[in-house]
Amino acid sequence: MIFVTLGTQDKKFKRLLDAVEALDLDEKIIAQVGSTEYTSNKMEIHKFLPSKQFEKYMKEARIVITHAGVGTIIWGLRLNKKMIVAARLKEYKEHVNNHQLQILETFAKDGFIIPLNNFNELEQKIKEAEKFIPKKFVSNNENFVKSLDDEITKLIKE
Repeated sequence: MIFVTLGTQDKKFKRLLDAVEALDLDEKIIAQVGSTEYTSNKMEIHKFLPSKQFEKYMKEARIVITHAGVGTIIWGLRLNKKMIVAARLKEYKEHVNNHQLQILETFAKDGFIIPLNNFNELEQKIKEAEKFIPKKFVSNNENFVKSLDDEITKLIKE
């Protein structure tokens, strides 16, 4: 099963759904489309999913196709998912700026995700994902919290 998630923003991302719709695959595709109005003959469409259902689909998915939102990417990496990631772009009114390009490039450069820059290459990216082994994600939260705690302690002592 392929799980497509566009997040819960108020911005549309029809370009990505059109690319998924154009695929010639014999596989179940479930999509959480958020505020993007979309009908499909190939995808099971959900506007918003309860968190337990979202988590179930994330865990069961062979491949996750998603927008370049940090939260979704991190969640997928924690589940060791093969993710194909596309950036929402300002020029298409999919976001207020192009910061998702930076997110996409950083995670791709470090070997965590497969970037989708050309939507016509989605089928090829899915084939690529079959061999792709995402780099293991290690959270730095514990180190960050300790460093922050140390800095606060220093300030209190001054």
